[in-house]
Amino acid sequence: MAKKPHPYIPNSVPEVKAEMLRAVGASSAEELYAEMIPDRLLFKRRMELPKALPAEHDLKRHVAGILSRDSTCAETLSFLGGGCWNHFVPRVCDEIAGRSEFLTAYAGGYYSDLGRFQANWEFQSLICELVGMEVSGIPTYDWGSAAGNAVRMASRLTGRREILVPASMSPARLGVVANFCNTTKMPDALKIRKVAYDPETGKLDLNDLKKRISAKSACVYFENPGYLGVIEDQGEEIAEITHGAGAEVVVGVDPISLGVLAPPSDYGADIVCGEVQPLGVHMSAGGGLAGFIASRDEERYVSEYPLRLISVTGTKVEGEYGFGQAKYERTSYMAREKAKDWVGTTTALHGIIAAVYMSLLGPEGMKEVGEAILLKSHYAAERLSEIEGVEAKFPSFFKEILLNIDATGKKVKRVNKALLKRGIFGGKDISREFPELGQSALTCVTEVHSKAGIDRFAAELEAVLR
Repeated sequence: MAKKPHPYIPNSVPEVKAEMLRAVGASSAEELYAEMIPDRLLFKRRMELPKALPAEHDLKRHVAGILSRDSTCAETLSFLGGGCWNHFVPRVCDEIAGRSEFLTAYAGGYYSDLGRFQANWEFQSLICELVGMEVSGIPTYDWGSAAGNAVRMASRLTGRREILVPASMSPARLGVVANFCNTTKMPDALKIRKVAYDPETGKLDLNDLKKRISAKSACVYFENPGYLGVIEDQGEEIAEITHGAGAEVVVGVDPISLGVLAPPSDYGADIVCGEVQPLGVHMSAGGGLAGFIASRDEERYVSEYPLRLISVTGTKVEGEYGFGQAKYERTSYMAREKAKDWVGTTTALHGIIAAVYMSLLGPEGMKEVGEAILLKSHYAAERLSEIEGVEAKFPSFFKEILLNIDATGKKVKRVNKALLKRGIFGGKDISREFPELGQSALTCVTEVHSKAGIDRFAAELEAVLR
């Protein structure tokens, strides 16, 4: 029996598909993917899908019903973080993001720029000012991929293949970096080694760093603040140890912290990377992410960037300037398989949104947001620590509080389920990621949290733990 055309997929009429296959010389659609998708990854049984809904209003109702099962931060008080955070997004960020010259300008050249290159350049300039560097590029997928690209840059710069990272690093982010390092037995793979952290402070263990760093080390990658929220105030010492071994210092940052914390350039960073999402980008089912890379304006660094770089240049009209792509030939868009690294579809729109956000706040606004986060998160830590059996594990932190509940005999997973019934997203359960920290939750507090909201969380948590 002939298959019917799919109501929402163009060219799905069997006769049309057959004609297209004849035109390309293929016997089936599966043949086109044979080289790219190994047989072991193929789904070989019939998918359990609902019956087709040919009427669009029926389909819309069906999808709306599925989405209604979700709980969002609009109606649920959220203390979740761990890589995607609930920050305030000014309305103007949405307004600019929705402009057609930015929203629909996926690719194209100078002829279809419509101000997009200037907006990208503004993002690069503002990020550089924030982190204390001189060069940055159009953002890539997320912090993890930016970190992956950054350590590969360090490897090419040094000719070494060993990467040192903190043992307290986010396992998810580390997994992305590992993919970039291609940790298989291939000859060009980079080796990742973990450096211990101090169990009392959460900071990098400098003695362990001194033991592990060697002439094989391409770079030391560390974060400030780290995944566990800890403020790493040993940056200068880490940089001194790293540079003493001839390696590069790569620092990952949450840029919203830089209104109150020193920029990485102040304590010896060579390459800086981080996450754009806190700068005016909405959370979106864990998405809304974009990673940036920045460095000094030295050719040896710029030549290793996999990202597109927008620069300003003169035009034929005296006194008038234009925007174009710098050293475009080094990217995978031009060099293809001969490029030093690969970058595909980027998150340039999120970079433009971040530029709007940073322009709106300015230095004083960034300082105010940072101070608000510090005050509110430390108030939350004190308030929650008053609950019997609850301990704020590390003393020096920004935004993320590591709460331990071992003394209560409860499991974080069960506590979070109970909190959800009371309209609260509890902190991220990291008991499986870091078993040595026991029953601990990464609890996020930002500028959007009110004193009343924090007090409500404390009261509900205390009730659940009784």
